[in-house]
Amino acid sequence: MATGTISSLVRSVAFAPLDLALRVPFGISGGEQPAVRNVLVTVELADGTRGYGEAAPLPPYNGETQADALAALTTAPGWIAGRDARDWRKLSADLALRSAGRRSGSARCALETALLDALARQEGTSLWRRWGGAGTEVETDMTVTTGSAAQAAESARAIRARGIRIIKVKVGGAGGPAGDLARIAAIREAAPGAPLILDGNAGLSRAGAAELVRGLKTAAIRPLLLEQWLPKDDWAGLRALGAETGWTVAADESVATAADARRLVEERAAAVINIKLMKAGVAEALDVVAIARAAGIGLMIGGNVESILAMTTSACFAAGLGGFGYADLDTPWFLAENPFQGGFTAVGGRLSVAGITAGHGVTPAPG
Repeated sequence: MATGTISSLVRSVAFAPLDLALRVPFGISGGEQPAVRNVLVTVELADGTRGYGEAAPLPPYNGETQADALAALTTAPGWIAGRDARDWRKLSADLALRSAGRRSGSARCALETALLDALARQEGTSLWRRWGGAGTEVETDMTVTTGSAAQAAESARAIRARGIRIIKVKVGGAGGPAGDLARIAAIREAAPGAPLILDGNAGLSRAGAAELVRGLKTAAIRPLLLEQWLPKDDWAGLRALGAETGWTVAADESVATAADARRLVEERAAAVINIKLMKAGVAEALDVVAIARAAGIGLMIGGNVESILAMTTSACFAAGLGGFGYADLDTPWFLAENPFQGGFTAVGGRLSVAGITAGHGVTPAPG
């Protein structure tokens, strides 16, 4: 066996809960995430090279929990040892088969990320170069989570003080369209001129969406993007929302897999797809990107509530592939602690991966 083949064999896989405190609960239309309950995966190759991946399930988003991710990974150390890390797509597919019946999108992402990180470190290259090297920078928004109008205004002022240009607003919460309109008006007053992405996380009905659109038009507010206002299977509703408003509609929850992306293209349901590696993993995300590009669908990179590790991986993915018009990679700023070192650098909303020379550049902090 050639030395290169031997060195890319997996020596071991380990995983453990990654529990981190948030500064404040992260609220979306489906509920609040009071703290981060993620999973850290470590892959070690035969030559001692280590790679790291993060699973970030988000129960209010798609129902997946930390327990689901841990359960999906339970048998991995036994059957992955001795396999070739270069076969990372096959290893991810095998994980999905072995965890049948369990939610495993974030677990697949974590395993794939750790394998790819180890391979890139071994090769002495960065993930953004491994994914094509198209660029080294993306511009992220920052999110105003669900809450009161006063809280929204305070958050908007803090976002602008960071030098971040684009504000993402979670809508579809308990206050209904009237409450959302009050929050959006408060944000416009606090941050005049800021482009607004309005994210419903599939929490609005068609009637609620129509009411919110009427209110926005009356207030002369034109959003930059309407992100997944309606239930994920309401393809006709998503298509009608874009046609009737003339505003750009993005699909998030509606598109987790390549099959979903093909359905969206057939239905002509949205102009943009929000790619999240946590939905079904890196391999599936690459397939979704290819389908979207072939159909002329715009690209957004997003994530769940993730640390700098997973968010830097997504920044490398989007910058390296290129062509992502929107980015939502802000959750490290919501964390009250950071157990890692390295990752992207930020100037305002501009995230740079140019300084990353090996893998995604993130490692556990000493101690």
